[in-house]
Amino acid sequence: MSPMTQHGKKLINIGRGLHVTREKLRLWLIAAAVTALSAYALSAVGAETTSLGLDQSAALRTSQAAVGTLVSDFTLLDREGRPVRLSQYRGKPLLVSFIYTGCFQVCPLTTRSLQDALAVGRDVFGTNQFNVISIGFNQPADSPQALKAFALQHRIDQPNWEFLSPHAAIVEPLAREFGFSFRATPAGFDHVLQVTLLDAQGRIYRQIYGEELDAGSLGEPIKQLLTNAPVPQQLRLDDLIDRVRILCTVYDPVTGKYRVQYGLLLEVAGGVTFALFMVWFFLSEWLAQRRARRAKMVRLTSSGEAATPFPT
Repeated sequence: MSPMTQHGKKLINIGRGLHVTREKLRLWLIAAAVTALSAYALSAVGAETTSLGLDQSAALRTSQAAVGTLVSDFTLLDREGRPVRLSQYRGKPLLVSFIYTGCFQVCPLTTRSLQDALAVGRDVFGTNQFNVISIGFNQPADSPQALKAFALQHRIDQPNWEFLSPHAAIVEPLAREFGFSFRATPAGFDHVLQVTLLDAQGRIYRQIYGEELDAGSLGEPIKQLLTNAPVPQQLRLDDLIDRVRILCTVYDPVTGKYRVQYGLLLEVAGGVTFALFMVWFFLSEWLAQRRARRAKMVRLTSSGEAATPFPT
């Protein structure tokens, strides 16, 4: 059968009753080839982007390996450009978060979650029991001025929360000691979502993960550090009240807040009452025995003077 023609163009039969011109078929083949090449290119770019990201398992191992590390005395700059040494924060628990001010999603969300969680525990811990610092790791973009603007934007003005800018040369060793992993990507940075808790000696005590932090995940390890801390030699009444308040409060996951554990409060009150009673009892016994010894000595002395004749 001779090929059919229509308007001078050759037709190709494809299936039943479907005819296309050679030119249309050529265009379809070209379009299919372009689509295939585009899909391949996109998959290659996606694979490259994935390879630029962090290995989550390796990052978690690095983070956990830092627990127990005594952090070096790095010097950073505060929001006013003044030098601040990390050793200045020793003596109290310290929460440390790494951020970069150019982030418009994860870092602001983590910072707000941290802020909300600390606000819940403020009635329990106050602002003088621990400190918080946010470190800008994207240098030189995370300058003191950029961090100051970031704090103002998120309305963070707590007296125990500072934003610090490290010199570019110490970003890597600083992050390594904290177990913080990050890597630049076309979209910004891929980094671990962690808040690091240091004890009063500057040693890493706990890594707290997640972008949505709560008062329980932050407050409970802080509570552990505060209640297990050594009692100062000169214990003031305010310190004693703070310790009792911290000890007698418990986090309620249902309400997301701390509440007073009255049973424990009664136990503490009973223990204090018993201790005071024992002190009073032993002191009374000691005083009674002392008075008895004195009375006996007086009787013996009086009896001895009466029995002894005057010398002739």
